[in-house]
Amino acid sequence: MDRAIRDEWGPGGVAGHGVTGSDRVDWDRAGDTAGAGVGGGGGLRDEAGLRDEDQARADMGNGAGIEVGDVEKPLVPAVGRGRPVVLVLRALGLGDLLTAVPALKALRRRLPGHELVLAAPERLAPVAAATALVDRLLPTYAAGRKVPADLAWTGPTPDLAVDLHGNGPPSHLLLQRLGPRRLLAYAHPGTPDIRGPVWREDEHERKRWCRLLSWYGIDADPDDLGIPAPAAASPAPGAIVVHPGADAGARRWPGERFAAVAGELRRRGHEVVVTAGAGAGEEARARYVAAAAGLPPSAVLVGGDGDLPFDRLAALVAGARCVIVGDTGPAHLATALGTPSVVLFGPVAPRLWGPPTTPRHHALWHPGGTPSPRPGDAHGHLPDERLLCITTEEVVKATLDVLNSERGVTEPDGGAADLSRGAEEQEGTARNPGDRAGTPEGRAGEKGSRRAETGRRETEPGVQAGGPGGRAMTREVLR
Repeated sequence: MDRAIRDEWGPGGVAGHGVTGSDRVDWDRAGDTAGAGVGGGGGLRDEAGLRDEDQARADMGNGAGIEVGDVEKPLVPAVGRGRPVVLVLRALGLGDLLTAVPALKALRRRLPGHELVLAAPERLAPVAAATALVDRLLPTYAAGRKVPADLAWTGPTPDLAVDLHGNGPPSHLLLQRLGPRRLLAYAHPGTPDIRGPVWREDEHERKRWCRLLSWYGIDADPDDLGIPAPAAASPAPGAIVVHPGADAGARRWPGERFAAVAGELRRRGHEVVVTAGAGAGEEARARYVAAAAGLPPSAVLVGGDGDLPFDRLAALVAGARCVIVGDTGPAHLATALGTPSVVLFGPVAPRLWGPPTTPRHHALWHPGGTPSPRPGDAHGHLPDERLLCITTEEVVKATLDVLNSERGVTEPDGGAADLSRGAEEQEGTARNPGDRAGTPEGRAGEKGSRRAETGRRETEPGVQAGGPGGRAMTREVLR
């Protein structure tokens, strides 16, 4: 989930290339004002004038896509016949879609008479529906996070196509092949005929796409990121949600540490539940974390194939007291629903993908002195070294700070001494692979003797030990 690729070409754009005011659209003079109804948006048509409306209505009957929220039907007739179409490409993951919500809101406000079609993976249809911004979803198919080779579009020529996917010829050309009357995209030397703003590497993902639209004269607010609260009831109202998974190992904090945090919060009287993603081994990882934290099996919330269905996940996050998560989809869901969160970052800086900087959200990151916002590989297989620098104590403290900020009080038993005492009580329940490697001098022998004495130690399945800060939730960690 959650990392927008820049097509195969990487970051592009030449300073000053195409950045003039000549290609901006006067949307009001074009006729697509806030009150425009069906058939509005003349500014998106060519200079020959408006299309024949009867022909447009006939063309709309050939549209392909799936109804948002109905993932059972691969193809259905287009809805809203007679309306011009704005096609948005964002064929990535959950977090990627949610960071595009401010841009989608801007398009919806600016083009109320258009049918907004989102080209994205079919599994995101419920997410698109939850935003209340998308009319239908056009399924895309691509391995991993590659740009789709083509789009199964058989409807009329889109009045407008918007590239919210990346910055390079693959995604540009994919949309150009549909012949839209207008294409909004960042400038790239590989597609010099597309005039747009210059790409910036060091820019938050929400701001990036709002800036693109603003360059073309569409007002967009990157802080307008909320989605409607789900109607469904939470399966665990008031719980703290721990999501230990991520789609790449580089952004996956060790399960032993998630377990240590969950166990400490449980000791303090908080209800804690654990969720799983759809990736291989995610359910096993979630169950391991819950067991090592001393939580009952019922505290693990998963779906039939391991991944919790989006409607239940959204209801759970919306009703949670706090979400503890790495840099992955549920972190962005918490942001979109206004739920307090503690988000752990490693290979990529929070200033590019993090939550808003408010007391409701804590982003933890140890850049290690590097000025780069992308010091690691976000899609690497092993936990990033910066992620491993985050300790269990930090996460517990950040969680308590968030909870207390929401309540407007100070936790009476907050503090390292009390945390250490609680950790001592549950010692041996949640162990970290760091017990086997990378332990500070003078502690390895002590921990080894404890393990020998107890003969009990749970290990996260399929994980190798090591890394800075890889320690058990013991007096040493929490001092």
